[in-house]
Amino acid sequence: MLGAREYALAEDPILRSTVDALSAKIGVVPPKLYLIPDPYPRALAAGRGPAGSSLALSTGVLGALTPSELEAVIAHELAHVRRRDVLTQTSAVMLAVVLVDLSRIGGWFERALLAVLGPVAAAFVHLLLSPRREFAADRLAASVLGSGDALADALLKLDRASDLVTFQASPATEPLYTVNPFAQEGLSALFSTHPPLQERLRRLVA
Repeated sequence: MLGAREYALAEDPILRSTVDALSAKIGVVPPKLYLIPDPYPRALAAGRGPAGSSLALSTGVLGALTPSELEAVIAHELAHVRRRDVLTQTSAVMLAVVLVDLSRIGGWFERALLAVLGPVAAAFVHLLLSPRREFAADRLAASVLGSGDALADALLKLDRASDLVTFQASPATEPLYTVNPFAQEGLSALFSTHPPLQERLRRLVA
């Protein structure tokens, strides 16, 4: 759905070894690696849980973050895998995307369908996903790395990316990303499940 392709080991052996080392520390099976050919910096994990998952990184995130910041973001995503958030997130997002896409078959009736199906899809997402999952993943990642500083720096960079690079995707995919890449308005605001960035940063620093 996001246009990712499998990341070949020969393309970046250091990245693969970083993911493998972090997986061992966090206690999950190393995920399959995917590359999203997109300049917008983003990362996401999907799958069943600790025994089977996938990690996707965009070309933008590989270029925007320092090695320590990228390691912190990967640790955050693997923390979601360890806590089995990915299974709920993946299921909730797929259901929401289907509901939102159904509104597009309405022709002239599309706006009315979206007005009905959009909030229904968002309600499912909020019913299944709590903002607390991000705090917990931040905490686990910081504990594994020994500090929350690199993750805090990475979150700030990812949050500011929207001012520099255009991002387009279904707003129903919002729960998948490390930070919310969507503007807090219209349909996008309905799907916002991330806690406020400043609160995440405060907790990481603490």
